Amino acid sequence: MHTSDLATMDEEGYVNIVGRIKDMIIRGGENVYPREIEEYLYTHPDIVAAEIIGVPDEHYGEQVMAWVTTRPEANLTEEDVREFCRGQIAHFKVPAHVAFIDEYPMTVTGKIQKFKLREMAIEDLGLEGAAGRVTA
Repeated sequence: MHTSDLATMDEEGYVNIVGRIKDMIIRGGENVYPREIEEYLYTHPDIVAAEIIGVPDEHYGEQVMAWVTTRPEANLTEEDVREFCRGQIAHFKVPAHVAFIDEYPMTVTGKIQKFKLREMAIEDLGLEGAAGRVTA
């Protein structure tokens, strides 16, 4: 594994973590591990796939977003997904944003490209202004 796969360094020597290490979301000083939320969402009978990402937020630094794939006959709404989480996982882990997706962007080796989900979310949610903030 190359260092460039994990971090980038700017001309002033500041390091930004990228790639898989950045899967952790920092929301208002709280560490949120996407895997924990994803595993909980998989317990919903109508959810067949879930990917959790962090999206930029002016107030909290990042917010939790869920990209969810449901059974074809399911009629889940964004609020249904949030309500399923409330009282079951910590309040700061409940997704602030929920989007439904039929097919995830994948690498040629079959791994989900979370960075593309983040790019799509920033554009769809109009978060370009908050995207430039450094959160960690």
